[in-house]
Amino acid sequence: MAWIAMLVATLAGFALGYVWYGPLFGKAWMAEHGFTEESLSKDFNPALTYGTTFVLGLISAAAFGWFIGPDPGPGPSLLWGLGIGVAWVATSMATNALFERTSLTLWLINAGYHVVRFALVGLVFGLLG
Repeated sequence: MAWIAMLVATLAGFALGYVWYGPLFGKAWMAEHGFTEESLSKDFNPALTYGTTFVLGLISAAAFGWFIGPDPGPGPSLLWGLGIGVAWVATSMATNALFERTSLTLWLINAGYHVVRFALVGLVFGLLG
């Protein structure tokens, strides 16, 4: 297993999430949920939330690395990441969104993050794995 690639891919997902749910789409995401800064900070445990998210990111990066195998190259790995993000993650999230009756905007924000995240994971594994 490419441990460095797993770690870098996980950290890249964190950095993307900071930008995606911050300056890019943070206000729209909060509005779609009806959140405020105050409601989000109430009873928020950063160690639990970010720690668990980090472990989940490592698990998904490990699964990605196992799936694509050793030395896939940046191009194919990036395409696998995009494919996984679009065909597996975004479509699964769309099923949930339909039954939960969430808005198209919220689905686009959340699914878009994961499509870009898995593309980044793919690129990282293609360069470092």
